[in-house]
Amino acid sequence: MRAQDEKYIRLALALAEKAKGLTSPNPCVGAVVVKNNRIIGRGYHRHAGGPHAEIYALRQAGGKAKGATLYVSLEPCRHYGRTPPCVDAIVSAGIKRVVAAMKDPNPLNYGKGIAALKRRGIKTDVGILEKRAGQLNEAFIKYITKKMPFVTVKVAQSLDGKIASRTGDSKWISGPKAREFVHRLRSRVDAIIVGSRTVLKDDPLLTARIKGRNVKQPLRVILCGGSKIPSSARLLSSRGGEVILAKARKAGRVDIRSLLKDLAKRGVTNVLIEGGGEVIASAFEAKVVDKVCFFISPKIIGGRQAVTSVEGIGVDKVSKAIEIKDAAVRKLGGDFMIEGYVRN
Repeated sequence: MRAQDEKYIRLALALAEKAKGLTSPNPCVGAVVVKNNRIIGRGYHRHAGGPHAEIYALRQAGGKAKGATLYVSLEPCRHYGRTPPCVDAIVSAGIKRVVAAMKDPNPLNYGKGIAALKRRGIKTDVGILEKRAGQLNEAFIKYITKKMPFVTVKVAQSLDGKIASRTGDSKWISGPKAREFVHRLRSRVDAIIVGSRTVLKDDPLLTARIKGRNVKQPLRVILCGGSKIPSSARLLSSRGGEVILAKARKAGRVDIRSLLKDLAKRGVTNVLIEGGGEVIASAFEAKVVDKVCFFISPKIIGGRQAVTSVEGIGVDKVSKAIEIKDAAVRKLGGDFMIEGYVRN
């Protein structure tokens, strides 16, 4: 039974993955209805305000759902939000067993959906591939429990840690495969944050551009410390997400923690900080970074005046360095991507 449960929960997770970046401020959820070891319904939550994954799967299963098992990547809801409780629909469909990968981290529903199903005579199991399910919704978990977005720092640098030469040239440090991956990253976040100096030097669009696909464009948040953004900046005239100019609040700097809290109030669950070095350093100093994604190109740029990926003051001893846990390496063309979680 365990092997079968894992098989169908994996499918539910794969379905949930399809809507990554499209459901904020809701989680990504997938569901599968199985009867006599045969899939009779499947679905996933496509956007906030739309039907939940369970509803799509139950609709597809129709009357065959009676006596079936529902596999879902997240505990079904029992409270009213923009849509009615999924628990009621599950009971009405005649489902006899529900297998959930994890409990819903939302305090409004945590454990309550499972308890409601049990009270109504439905067998339940929770915790199948729980770690994988948590990774899928890591942004939602932080957002719903801490009222803060999940923060990823993205860097494209040379082997010696430079993000630009001494003249400020930075095109292109990483290759096309890595840049393509970055566009996929952007399509999965709600907002991108950069400093005004990055806009002045690189004049970026900060959009998600994926061939053959229309994607949700993230908010483009510019930290305007002491620099103004010229009206000729491409991001101001290009199609893309809304542009937000965050003004300095103290000592000529933007309070990044306060900014993130304000973004969370707008329903932003995850952000990608793309630079430059001072902005990235300020995020680490404020202890708001959850994850890093470094693209390392096997090139040596050198130069005392060349820009490094993380600037600021830095630590005074190596023993105080920021540690990255669960680091993983992936090859993208000629470049290497290292990603992992910040040990705060």
